[in-house]
Amino acid sequence: MKKKCAIYFLMLMNVSFAALGQKPYWNTNTPLNAYRLPPDPQNRPIQYVDLDGDGDPDLLKTFTQNNIPVCWIDDDDDMKSGDNQGDMDSDCLLIDRNRDGNYAASEDLVIDWNDTNNDAKADMQVIADYVAFEGKTPWGPGHYMWMLDLDKDNIFNYIDWNTFELECWTYFGQSDFFEDYHGKSILMKAHAAPNYISDLRLNWENPFLFYDEDHDGLTEMAIRLCDSPPIAKNRKLPNNIENMKFTGKIDWTSLTFDLDNDNAPQNEFDFDMTLSFRGEGFDYMDQIHRFKNMRGLKEADFLFRDPRVRQLDNLIYPDHESTWNLIFNRGKWDQVYFSFDEDDDCNRWERVELYDAKSLFKSGIRNGGLDDNPQADEAGDRGEWDMDNSGQGNLYVGKFDGRIHLYGAEWGAWRIDQNAQYFQGMGGLYDGYGPGRLHAVAKKFPTVKYTDKNNNGYIDEIAYDIDGDTIFEHTVSLLKLGLDDRSEVIKTKNSGFKGLVSLNKKVAESLWANALKACAVAEKEGLNMSWYSLMRNPKSIQQKYSNGYWLQFYIYMDLLDLGVRRNDTDFLKRLDRAYFSGSWDLRK
Repeated sequence: MKKKCAIYFLMLMNVSFAALGQKPYWNTNTPLNAYRLPPDPQNRPIQYVDLDGDGDPDLLKTFTQNNIPVCWIDDDDDMKSGDNQGDMDSDCLLIDRNRDGNYAASEDLVIDWNDTNNDAKADMQVIADYVAFEGKTPWGPGHYMWMLDLDKDNIFNYIDWNTFELECWTYFGQSDFFEDYHGKSILMKAHAAPNYISDLRLNWENPFLFYDEDHDGLTEMAIRLCDSPPIAKNRKLPNNIENMKFTGKIDWTSLTFDLDNDNAPQNEFDFDMTLSFRGEGFDYMDQIHRFKNMRGLKEADFLFRDPRVRQLDNLIYPDHESTWNLIFNRGKWDQVYFSFDEDDDCNRWERVELYDAKSLFKSGIRNGGLDDNPQADEAGDRGEWDMDNSGQGNLYVGKFDGRIHLYGAEWGAWRIDQNAQYFQGMGGLYDGYGPGRLHAVAKKFPTVKYTDKNNNGYIDEIAYDIDGDTIFEHTVSLLKLGLDDRSEVIKTKNSGFKGLVSLNKKVAESLWANALKACAVAEKEGLNMSWYSLMRNPKSIQQKYSNGYWLQFYIYMDLLDLGVRRNDTDFLKRLDRAYFSGSWDLRK
């Protein structure tokens, strides 16, 4: 009897182990993050193929979940029989997502790593995200994407291994992205499958540069350079590879800065100011970068419907060291856009999204207003536009408000969102152009309009719509007050990141010093400043900047109200001169 029980128990164990062999990988389609390629749930025999006749395998063919075939190409010739997958330093992974028996073709995904210095760690990675060849437009939903790991953290693109989709925008918290947008890195990307692109050495975002100025693993500056093919400018063009022919010129760029360096874990991206240049731009075809070990195993080219992505030995793009000089010394620009995140709520992964020089009071995605861009902040940012590039992207600090402005801007606007209730981010509305707003459209917001009436490059008229009814109830002309609208021009190209950070700190400290002067003036005029105690205790550079501005503004408006109640026109004139000159001297 005992013998029969033992045999029966062993039979049960064998069944259990067999069943275990059929069980999916533990993290298959669970709510947890999928960090790795799942092994074959059926434990089918792995196929090894020796392509070059040297006695060791060059291809490893197996399956992953959902019966999807995968193939590893051993580009560094270190694969052995018995391996269950390739390595991630110099191998290439092909995923036959549509299970049609072809790799690197319609609807498939290719991930290729390259170790350029033979230290057994990848230094670069390319993603070829293919879509169905027929019936699709060239501009998306496919991807052609390179990443260069310059800070050696071994982080590249993020793949959702449940769906086998490229998910560049998965993130934790506000902006802790799984993709390597943090620290010092390079991203090159086109929203197109490689088979649509005429020259694979070039790209659309070519590149997106992330700078880690203080070596803390976070990004303090980002520069985005775009080479716009016809399809990027007109997405209704017919399906034609010529529409994905990159020009070899950067015609659009944005430079964005975390000026107060307040990024940190849980607030990984906190950019404050962006400059964007548009126009003819500059030719970058001499910016050639050659990489060792980049060319893939020739014998495996037959696996690719378009093997060009494996045949490259160089990429052409401006790099971290050359880009600043190319923008400012080689670039020929027609327009400069400027934005400043006044409510300090922009946690976008890349930059403070730019307002467009459109309708002041229309709002909403693609509705013709300043926030027409679906990734723009509906309210809270300040935009200024130099539509003839007369100011060459230079800056100045306005005496009338103590803040940084774009020299040469014909006009500008600030949609006030004092408490940061409306902001953009990585969720919310989506219109096919990218993730958009986190909040619904605001019903109303105060607006300040800035205008250069005398066309000398400096703002000289400020109009306020405080109650948000789209009517400017208070307009001030610096020229009519007899104030000089000019300030020292700050050469952006000579400032660099460190110079702009120093400028921002100087601006913040000056705003706070002037706020203290304003408090003294207000108290002398009999105002009780205890009402504003909340703003009188700043705890950071950013709060000195913001509270310094707002405290002066509230005091100005209270004194304006006081002068009107007194019917004292002389006081009102002296007040305007004191506030808009930044001196707070009521004697003048």
